[in-house]
Amino acid sequence: MFYAFFVGLAVGAGLLYWRNQVLARENRRIPKEWPLKVRPLVNNRERRVWVWLSKVMFDQQILVKLPVTRFTTPSHQEEATHWYKLLNGVYCTFTVCSTEGQVIGCVDVPGPKGLSMGNQTLKHTLLSQCGIRYWVVDPANLPHLTQIRTAFLGEDAVKGNERDHLESRFKDVKDNLQAAVTRQRHNKSSSFTRLESTLGDASDFAESRLGSGWEQNSFVTPLDSRSTPLGS
Repeated sequence: MFYAFFVGLAVGAGLLYWRNQVLARENRRIPKEWPLKVRPLVNNRERRVWVWLSKVMFDQQILVKLPVTRFTTPSHQEEATHWYKLLNGVYCTFTVCSTEGQVIGCVDVPGPKGLSMGNQTLKHTLLSQCGIRYWVVDPANLPHLTQIRTAFLGEDAVKGNERDHLESRFKDVKDNLQAAVTRQRHNKSSSFTRLESTLGDASDFAESRLGSGWEQNSFVTPLDSRSTPLGS
């Protein structure tokens, strides 16, 4: 009786092992049709800051949503796996680097609900200790170009004739951004009017549009989506 029991147990364990191996192979197999689709890299708020930052930092490179693990390395290599797992989900909206690939500073764009203080504190502390500047930029209240260029590149980046040149570029960028915002509002207003006349009920249309999440077209806010606090 005991012999039959142990034989049955061994057979069951063997079948379970075989099933797990089959499932593992299935999970590793490349699908014929990927269950994925293209999505925008940035949302409307981030895009405005992206355009502004690329003009203000015209002599630098602007990288989008780069994890901090891409440009940092642990002091002790034996701890690399630990820190990679802990920080791989931490990224900033934009990373400013030189043409030589040296990271200078990082910029975050808060979402509609803002950016948590814990998020900002972690990245400010981490990046500052690595000698990298960190700023949070509100697209509705963009800082003056001399502020961010001085913070990221030093005072030499905004001296003498260079300042006049930058002022001119900044005015052009500001005017272009304002014109883009005005066009966007006009287009939305025109589209709304056309759809309102078609649907015949503006309030119902507004509710359906707001409920569809049509502008939530970006990635989740960096780090805020973690199920548990960092370090827990």
